[in-house]
Formats: sequence, structure tokens, C-alpha cells
Amino acid sequence: MKLSRNLDKVLTVIAVFFAGFILSVCYVGNSNLRTFADTEDDTYIENVEHFVTFYDDGERLTVRTTANTVGEAISRVGIILNPADIVEPGLSEKIDSDNFFINIHRARPVIVKEDKIEKYIMTASYEPKTVAKEAGLTVYDGDDIKIAMNKNFLEAGIVEVYEIIRNGGRMITEDVEIPFEEETIKDYNLAPGVSEVRQLGEVGLRVLTYEAFYENNVEVERVLVSEEVKREPVTRIVAVGASEIERTPLTASMGRNRYTVRKAEGTVIERQETYYDLPMSGVMGFCGGGTYHIREDGAKVDDDGYVLVAAALDRYPRCSVVETSLGLGKVYDTGTFAASNPEQFDLATDWTNRDGR
Repeated sequence: MKLSRNLDKVLTVIAVFFAGFILSVCYVGNSNLRTFADTEDDTYIENVEHFVTFYDDGERLTVRTTANTVGEAISRVGIILNPADIVEPGLSEKIDSDNFFINIHRARPVIVKEDKIEKYIMTASYEPKTVAKEAGLTVYDGDDIKIAMNKNFLEAGIVEVYEIIRNGGRMITEDVEIPFEEETIKDYNLAPGVSEVRQLGEVGLRVLTYEAFYENNVEVERVLVSEEVKREPVTRIVAVGASEIERTPLTASMGRNRYTVRKAEGTVIERQETYYDLPMSGVMGFCGGGTYHIREDGAKVDDDGYVLVAAALDRYPRCSVVETSLGLGKVYDTGTFAASNPEQFDLATDWTNRDGR
């Protein structure tokens, strides 16, 4: 009886083991399958970085993705685009916010007519002038564009017909986008290497009006008549993390710069910077040779752009890269100051002699 009970226990343990093994295999085998969250809008969520919502002709899909650009995000979720589809923002636009929206406008076949000319195109646009322009036809300011339903829809599969009615006009108005600029600002409250978009860029709009001239019913010239800015562009502002050292850079009039450096391990160093102006050719050989030149702000830098620095060599060996208020520097030299202040940096500049060497 006792043997029977022990056998039952052994069989139970074996059964549990195999059940767990089978479940784990099923889980691993299906761990890459997409699972839709139990929400009203069937949102798909992956355990990644940014939430991105796609609006694809009325269908909505939200994912979490590490994709850097709109095009990369579309590719990752398997959305197939046709050449005439319109994506807003553009495919190269960076995904830089936690709730990012992508609109996909699907192209459809339409007919554009002008007298006996009839063109079939695929377009995602609905604005009549834009559709005509995509068909390669010019629309003058006095022209009308009539939108009608295609009577032969079942035969051709095309619903809309855009018909251009010429009224003898010769003025052409075009909308031209004005690209926005990007401004980078330093934020000393952000960690170096971290960036944040503080203001989204927005393209402006310029309206150009031309008069067209013809010979034998063929346009031969356009003359700009007027130009008007209807919407000014909005600058895109990106904040980047900056070191406290950069807040107050050393200048020629300052003479001595003092600041606090906080090391990764938590220690704090009180550093001071001075500058000197001597020919530096004699020390360039210590770090592989090369030359130095005078930067626009007067700092002497090597071929790699490092500011030439004199420091205490027992603490900062030659050729080590250090952080200065004028940017990254490289230790080439030393001086008597190092004996009394091993945390002092002497930066090579052209501020005293101003002789370019």
C-alpha cells in the first residue's frame, strides 16, 4: 500500500514536469506572435520605447516601437505603401515624442480631363488643383475644375472624374512651402547626450503669382507678378544636454575660470582654468605628431579638433582626453602650476600675442 502511494507521487511529479515542459515550449514557440491588447480599439503594444499611432484610411493601430523614423516604423509593422500614397509626417521624419501620430492617405485611381485629353492617375490628394498638377496639367486662376462621378465605374474601377474647364485665364498661382530652420539650445539640467524637442518645426507658405505667355497656343514663358508670404515658418527647437563646464567658458578677458566638476563616482573637484600663448610645435610629437591650428575663437587645437591642454601629468597623462570649458581637450603639455594645483588646466590660445601661432 505504501509502495503504491509512493508510485502515485512519482507519477504525479512526472506528469507536472511534462505539462510544464509542454507549456514552456508553446510559450517560447509563440513568443514572437503579435497579441492584441484587450482594449476597445484593438491596440497592439510591444515592449519597446515610443508609442506610435497609425491612422490608415480610417483604421487605427497603436504600437510601441524603437523605430527612429516614420519609414522604419511603417516597415516594422508591415504596412505596405503604394508609390502614390501620402504619409504625414514624411518617411524620413524622426520619431521624437512618446505619443507620435502617423497618417497614411491611400491613393485611388481618378481621371483628369481637359477637352480631348484624358489622363488616368493614382492620387491620394483631393484638392482639385493638386490633382490636376499631378496629372501634368496646368490650372490657371480663371479655370474651373468640375468633379463628377464616373458613369463607367464598374467597367473602369474609377469613381471620380476631374474635368478642367478653360476660361481663357493666363495667371497662375502656386503655393510654395518655406522650410523651417532648426535651432539647438543647451540645457544644463539635461544629462550630456540627451536631447528634447522643445518646439516642433512647421513649414511656412509662400504664394507666387505668374503670368503665362503663349505662342501658337504653347506656353513659352512665365513672369513672376507677385509674391506673398501667407504663413511664416516656425523654427524647430531642440534642447541638448550640456555639461556645467560649458555654462561659463574661459575668455581672454576672464583670465581665470573656476567651476565644479562632478565625477561619475560622486566626487566633486574644484577646477580652475588659465590660458597661455606659446608656439606649440615642440609638444605635438608627444601624441603622434601632427600640427595645430588656431580655431575661430582663438583656441589652439590639434588635427582632431582637441584643445591643447597643459595639466599635471601624474594625474592627467599626456594624450589623455579631458573636458574643458572650451570643449574637449587633449593633454600635450605641463607647467610649474601643476605642483601647487594639480586640478588646474592651462589652455593653449592665441589670445595674448595674436600672431596666429
